[in-house]
Amino acid sequence: MTTVAADPILETDFIKEMSRQMRALDTYGTYQGWTVEQILDPFIMTKERKAEIPLVGDPDDITISRVKAFYNAIAVLIEKECNLLAVPLIHLTHEGFGRALISVGKLIVVDKTLRDVHRFGFASLSKMKDEADKLLSVALERIGQHPEVAGL
Repeated sequence: MTTVAADPILETDFIKEMSRQMRALDTYGTYQGWTVEQILDPFIMTKERKAEIPLVGDPDDITISRVKAFYNAIAVLIEKECNLLAVPLIHLTHEGFGRALISVGKLIVVDKTLRDVHRFGFASLSKMKDEADKLLSVALERIGQHPEVAGL
């Protein structure tokens, strides 16, 4: 009997935190017994899945929760790296346009414009992690450049 090796990306801090964030949203225990891949599957927006979603649409509460979970996970990783409180703020119109901000002290370390949130997702878990790594890297660089503002 052969065993399939687990994808190494599943062992990264970001993917583990995304799993925690999604499980935290699961108030009814729906994810009980689910694998990380199953829990994070809604974040994977393949071309086929995107084609099924209209170009114009309003995001539903579940999609908005996924957006919040993504930025919450990044905020947690920022906190782990610099030991300062990172606070995410997501502001969206009912049409799915807005901003995602993460502040540390008085410093805005992530400022991301959001568009077409009803189609929020990534081509793969790897692409999702790459985007999170970019945002985390920029955030940590800003904190390093302005530690006195981040410490307020």
